[in-house]
Amino acid sequence: MKEEIKSRIKDILEWIVCIIIALIIAIAFRYYIGTPTIVQQRSMVPTLQPDQRLWLNRWVRTTKKMPSRGDIITFEAPTDKYTTLTQNELSESVIARYVDEPTSLWGKFSYYVLEIGKTSYIKRVIGLPGEHVEIKDGNVYIDNQKLDENYLPSGLVTDAGSGSCIDVVVPQNCLFVMGDNRSGSTDSRCFGCIPLEKVESKVWIRIWPFSLFGKIDK
Repeated sequence: MKEEIKSRIKDILEWIVCIIIALIIAIAFRYYIGTPTIVQQRSMVPTLQPDQRLWLNRWVRTTKKMPSRGDIITFEAPTDKYTTLTQNELSESVIARYVDEPTSLWGKFSYYVLEIGKTSYIKRVIGLPGEHVEIKDGNVYIDNQKLDENYLPSGLVTDAGSGSCIDVVVPQNCLFVMGDNRSGSTDSRCFGCIPLEKVESKVWIRIWPFSLFGKIDK
């Protein structure tokens, strides 16, 4: 009888160990490799619609690789949704603010890895480090050259948000991002440039609806 109980306990412990290992592998894969997600907002309409399912490539975060212009990325939502982008200013005021972030080991794990209580945004990369980004007359200019945005509907006008124009130089290791739904997107026009360390993933494949299944190109 005792041997039978010991055998059952051993089997239970083995199952527990297997489950723990499987959870660790799943969490590590989700954080470092990739994960599915559901589009929640309308800021990327018409490119991405609410309730569409996407596969996110998180290798960009693992390797700290700088995204390219036109890439659609996800990143940690800034603490402040609105800031002042002073024209031609090169100070930290053009960088999105992140305050009151967790400091304890468990707090960091649950927030950054398990993403409990964490909000992320999906936007398109417009400006890269060191580039001069201007929004004026309904168009985007990079280093004084009008940006060709063929992913936008014909005739769409890009406004400067709360100001009459945007005129900033993107700080090093930062990105200027915007949603394709220019009139319905809270983005770098409002909260500033996103630090590379806050980029979580690159949108790779649309997996639902099946009629639109495939890689999302620039």
